[in-house]
Amino acid sequence: MRAPAWLTARPIAHRGLHDRARGIVENMPAAVTAAIAGNFSIEVDLQLSADGEAMVHHDDVLGRLNEGRDRLVALTAAQLQRVAFRDTAERMMTLGELCDLVAGRVALVIEVKSHYDGDRKLVARLAEVLKSYRGPAVAMSFDPDQVMALKQTAPDLIRGIVAQRTYDDAYWSKLPAERKRTMLGLRHGFRTQPHFVAYWVNELPAPAPWIARNLFGCSLLTWTVRTAEQRQCAARYADQMIFEGFVPER
Repeated sequence: MRAPAWLTARPIAHRGLHDRARGIVENMPAAVTAAIAGNFSIEVDLQLSADGEAMVHHDDVLGRLNEGRDRLVALTAAQLQRVAFRDTAERMMTLGELCDLVAGRVALVIEVKSHYDGDRKLVARLAEVLKSYRGPAVAMSFDPDQVMALKQTAPDLIRGIVAQRTYDDAYWSKLPAERKRTMLGLRHGFRTQPHFVAYWVNELPAPAPWIARNLFGCSLLTWTVRTAEQRQCAARYADQMIFEGFVPER
């Protein structure tokens, strides 16, 4: 099953249309509002709080953009919403607050972050919130287990897998080799049955996303497009780009 046309109709702003130099921080309300003003779809990240809330934040620890060094999963939603950010007075949103802010005006592409431990609480909370949301929204994850959880918990929600050709860089160093092998080549596809694939632009073209797109009918997004060369690659090999650092022509 191919994802609906609205998923690929507009470029997707990576973590919102952010510009930290102007006080517009990724995954924060101003970045979301800027993307809506540009009529761009919005990609955001979700992390789990200690009390089971879905929080809009990329990193699983505080410190890169904000004060503190705690893991997000060690703090409650209320505690996380008191965390100060360095370049904005805004505070971290819950998924429910994000949905209220967007109100269906553009599409949401929600990445479920994972600790690769089989915990499904974040997917459960996402499904609960989106059940009453009437706007266009999809969910995706690097973790095939989380995509499987989406399939089982929210079968009517459009789901995708985020992927790349190899997982040998430092970001993936803590993941066991056997787990990384299960992620290679989209080999989990018959089990997870994603409606779309979001693939690293620096590794396009590649056999796995080509097969998913051309033989199995999956829509193909590509991330994260920042340069003119990457934009050309996205236009040639994918259905839509997830972009950052520039504003596409309308």
